[in-house]
Amino acid sequence: MSDFIFTSESVTEGHPDKICDQISDAVLDALLTEDPESRVACETVVNTGLCLLTGEITSKAKVDYIKLVRKVIKEIGYEGYKAGGFDANSCAVLVALDEQSPDISQGVNEADDLNDDLENNTGAGDQGIMFGYACDETPELMPLPISLAHRLAIQLAKVRHDKILNYLLPDGKTQVSIDYEKGIPVSINTILISTQHNPEIDGIKNEEEIRQRIKEDLWKNVVIPATEDLEIKPNIDKTRFLVNPTGKFVVGGPQGDAGLTGRKIIVDTYGGYARHGGGAFSGKDPTKVDRSAAYAARYVAKSIVKAKLAKKAEVQLSYAIGVAKPISILIETFDTGVISQENLTELIKKHFDLRPEAIIKEFNLRNLPKKMGGEFFRKTASYGHFGRRDLDLPWEMVEEKATQLLEASKEFQ
Repeated sequence: MSDFIFTSESVTEGHPDKICDQISDAVLDALLTEDPESRVACETVVNTGLCLLTGEITSKAKVDYIKLVRKVIKEIGYEGYKAGGFDANSCAVLVALDEQSPDISQGVNEADDLNDDLENNTGAGDQGIMFGYACDETPELMPLPISLAHRLAIQLAKVRHDKILNYLLPDGKTQVSIDYEKGIPVSINTILISTQHNPEIDGIKNEEEIRQRIKEDLWKNVVIPATEDLEIKPNIDKTRFLVNPTGKFVVGGPQGDAGLTGRKIIVDTYGGYARHGGGAFSGKDPTKVDRSAAYAARYVAKSIVKAKLAKKAEVQLSYAIGVAKPISILIETFDTGVISQENLTELIKKHFDLRPEAIIKEFNLRNLPKKMGGEFFRKTASYGHFGRRDLDLPWEMVEEKATQLLEASKEFQ
């Protein structure tokens, strides 16, 4: 493989699209906490002074949506003088929710391939393709560029919430470019951070002086802490470090750009390093395979890499609406597998049940919000759904499955 530079980005929870993802998932958490059988497809739109909830929901739960929306916005940090035209206490909250289509509901409730096996009774909530990926570039078995971009975004939010850099505002983006040699990451080429900030910092009003102050503060308080435990570290003399390249970033959040649920699916997954089927995750209950099967595909891919049956693994699943079993299963190991892809496919079919209801039960997806005190899916809505070191996500816990695969693979070696 030739040498190359690969780049991935992340965003903070104050980014307009991520506000929407968190609100949609907060709605999902609230509904599943009261009624685990809730059917939810919740979309959120934000703009200056406005939040709109729309979509389809069928549930026995009673939720105060307006109160919930304001709580999420406040916790992100849009309140008072730092709200920037989008104040949790005063923004308009519009609710336009319908019930799930009975045609879709029928297919989910009673699968086309129904039989006496109860787990065959739940059909997929939609057609579609889902991808899962894992590689051995990081301890969490994620590509290094997206892993680093998330680390920086998390730390950027932390120093804001902890008031270490009290001039920072909620909106922010990170981007990391990694040098690869023969397909292996060797150094950090470029780090880019764009962060919203107050128009004045400690009496400094000059635009260039403000940017230089932010740059120095971010290197010390964000870049160094976020990367200190890595083998590949940024170097102040060699790593290109860009901060707010336009000069300033005062107007941000929903005042600067409208936001919409599901517009950061590459940030949510693998940073473009691996393919994505196209479906968003946030606001969707577990019967939607866009979400649950993508989690399962990651579980399969990570199990394979954890078992050292491949250095890289990408899994594609496809589903038909109202049908329980996947239409197809494809594994790609990019010539890094220790057994054939045909044999790996056989192992997957034998050791993973990829029907929607089986996935839901394997990961306890309906009950996790209640088990976690009313908040689970919202935590996945920022900083990625995979490779999270700060969350105990069931689709990331592959040790037992990897051991099974390694043992079972011996018949093919």
